[in-house]
Amino acid sequence: MLGLQISSDKKRCIQLKSGRRRAERLEFGAFTLPILVSIIVVFYYPFMMTIRYSLTQWNGISKHPKFVGLDNFKQIFMGDANFSNAAWFTIKYALAYIILVNVLAILLALVLDMKLKSTNWLRAAFFIPYILSLVIVGFIWKFIFMQGFESLGASTGWGLFGLSWLGEQNLAFISILLVSLWQSIGFYLVIYIAGLQSVPDDLKEAATVDGAGPVRRFFNVTLPLLAPSITISVFMALTNSIKVFDVILSLTGGGPGGTTYSVAYDIYRDTFQNNLYGYGTAKALILFIAVLIITVIQLTIFKRREVEA
Repeated sequence: MLGLQISSDKKRCIQLKSGRRRAERLEFGAFTLPILVSIIVVFYYPFMMTIRYSLTQWNGISKHPKFVGLDNFKQIFMGDANFSNAAWFTIKYALAYIILVNVLAILLALVLDMKLKSTNWLRAAFFIPYILSLVIVGFIWKFIFMQGFESLGASTGWGLFGLSWLGEQNLAFISILLVSLWQSIGFYLVIYIAGLQSVPDDLKEAATVDGAGPVRRFFNVTLPLLAPSITISVFMALTNSIKVFDVILSLTGGGPGGTTYSVAYDIYRDTFQNNLYGYGTAKALILFIAVLIITVIQLTIFKRREVEA
């Protein structure tokens, strides 16, 4: 009798466990299924359509796009001077932006990490521009470059304000870069301040006792421990700079003479202005693959340095 009771109790326990597992599976499916469906509808299906349209000649209106195979990609890499110029502009902009925004953000973070009375106000002042849309920021600075600088030049007599900041190729590049830095540096500043606050004070004090000066303490103690923050900041700066579009659209419109076209802006022109949807989609696919490869390489290299640090 005792053996039968024990076996029946085991069966009940097994049934209860199986019932709980079924309930957990149903609960898991109820929460994850809508998310999976949303991801498929919002990301994977459009991505597959992108691949399909990149192999066609389509104006965005016709119901039957003409299949051309890899002709779009051949034309992009072999006969499209606009795309090569836009790619070169994007590379220059990305390199300058990544270096400057990270260096300036680290320097500002070091200053604002000090115990100053106005630290909180200064942090807010640097972060507020990041809240604004780059399109709005571009229009604001376009007004400043075109009319604000003219008034300043007339009142001060400085030749700097009399330059054609949006009408000359090199100055237009500098203008785009400066506006982008002004708008986004607050975001990277917050990341580096958080990284600095996570550096143990004991290590700084030990380095000071050993006779290390401020510069040596920064390069030997602080900077290696900022590796996670640097990885995140460089990753964000890299992806944002390669995809730069909105500030160019509102500030220069690609001018002067198309010298400030980025890859994203060139895709916008071909797709929505020239109605070359198939051709523009092929360029967008190339940009996606380039961003994916570059970011994977960057994250791999920087993660290894984090481990070493």
